[in-house]
Amino acid sequence: MTSPLARFHPRLLDALKGYNRDRLVKDVGSGLTVGIVALPLAMAFAIASGLKPEAGLWTAIIAGFIISALGGTTAQIGGPAGAFIVIVYGIVERYGVANLLIATACAGVLLFALGLFKLGTLVRYVPVSIVIGFTNGIAVLIALSQVKDWLGLEIAKMPGDFFSQIKTISAHLGSFNPYAFGLGTVCLLGLFIWPRVFVQGSPVIRLLEGRTVRTFARVPGPIVALLTLSALAWALALPAETLGSRFGSIPDGLPAFALPDFSWETVRLLVSPTLTIALLGAVESLLCARVADQLDSNPDHVKHDPNQELMAQGLANFVVAFFGGMPATGTIARTVTNIRSGATSPVAGIVHALVLALVVLVAAPLALYIPLAVLSGILLFVAWNMGEWHEFVRLKQFSGHYRMLLIGTFLLTVIFDLTVAVEVGMVLACVLFIRRMSSLFRVAPVASSEDALVYKLYGALFFGAVAKIDPIVQAVESRRHGTRVVLDASQLISLDASGLDALEQLFKAIVHRGGQLYIHDVNEQPRGLMERSGFAGRMKDFQTSAAATL
Repeated sequence: MTSPLARFHPRLLDALKGYNRDRLVKDVGSGLTVGIVALPLAMAFAIASGLKPEAGLWTAIIAGFIISALGGTTAQIGGPAGAFIVIVYGIVERYGVANLLIATACAGVLLFALGLFKLGTLVRYVPVSIVIGFTNGIAVLIALSQVKDWLGLEIAKMPGDFFSQIKTISAHLGSFNPYAFGLGTVCLLGLFIWPRVFVQGSPVIRLLEGRTVRTFARVPGPIVALLTLSALAWALALPAETLGSRFGSIPDGLPAFALPDFSWETVRLLVSPTLTIALLGAVESLLCARVADQLDSNPDHVKHDPNQELMAQGLANFVVAFFGGMPATGTIARTVTNIRSGATSPVAGIVHALVLALVVLVAAPLALYIPLAVLSGILLFVAWNMGEWHEFVRLKQFSGHYRMLLIGTFLLTVIFDLTVAVEVGMVLACVLFIRRMSSLFRVAPVASSEDALVYKLYGALFFGAVAKIDPIVQAVESRRHGTRVVLDASQLISLDASGLDALEQLFKAIVHRGGQLYIHDVNEQPRGLMERSGFAGRMKDFQTSAAATL
């Protein structure tokens, strides 16, 4: 008998079977690369979320280690994600950092439960139009949240909602800092240009062919921007705000373990943010895992285990909350970098976390000189790559239902928040699905005589389609007493309780006028429901295989 609970079996245990030196070298190389890429992103995500940079760094380290060590994927990298920026900022503004930690821990418990009870596959039922809509909406909000540091505006605290942010930015344009704007713009342009300059076959590669150039080309763009522009700003003493001027020193020691002030009253207050963190974390991590499966060209690659992945995500979020971290999930950009760098197992993700920890413990004082405008440029680049903007151009190729869901979710995410967007989007998706399914059910007249009516039923007779039985009732009531009604159910594929009730009402209307109802060629599912409910026994000459004759 199959257990209702998922087996806790990390992918790392399988990956280590037959592990050898060649794979270790590849994994260490991939881990180093991803660790370097994750460094500026972790700080930028935390700052944009209204937290201190160390919250993002230690989330990337602790959650990244746990997700790789205990997860259900081969190459996925976990940590703070751009998708969480808007959510976390709103929670911090509304509930405070302490309650963010409680919501993160509770979301971890919920994620673990989803995986434990094998509900990981349910995430796949979220329509792609909703996922694209809220992803693009989050990308817009991330970009908007970075305008303040990009332009160097002197704003003490940014509000959380879209229109208030625009109003606040407009009111402070007088404090525009051209030095910050220049650093952010150069960073953003450099990130777009860097991979194109050193792409295989480019003029730069042909002109400067050599091992040194090829090695330099593999250095991630965000690291190049961070190092060069920070050094430039420091050397020229540019008057632009830095990490040190805003946050002071970054702790170069291990984070302290601390228990949040937990109470059931607080948990009840945080139901909405907890559900939002859990839902977004589940969707993002499993989408990332699917992308990783598609990109991994290894013939021995085993697809991800969604339930194990959710359990690992849950443990990571639960643990990181006790070290002052922020919500974590699978990160597509770092996962893609990991795969393209040659990762063969979760060991690469573990190395990435260790590399980050080493950098934080050794080089934390150097981070004080990083201009915030450079981090804003990196996040603007992340926002651009995060959005699937081409989907707006392709909307004309899809149905009105798809367009309504995508645009509606996008606007609700931008104007209200992700929770409202997903809730309304899912309800709207269900309504549109019901409408679509009801349109597929039809009742076709086959024959008619003075004392008999013959119809054929097509599709699924369920609560959304029961109104289509009404014309038969009306036809019976308009005829003389004793009319027989024959229903050919050979094409009726499904029947629910509401559909059965509609047939009951039809049967009563026919009997009331002295007639008789015949239903023949009934398929297995509708027949089973009719028999269990007793409806079949109440119909004289009920037939299941032979056609009724007039």
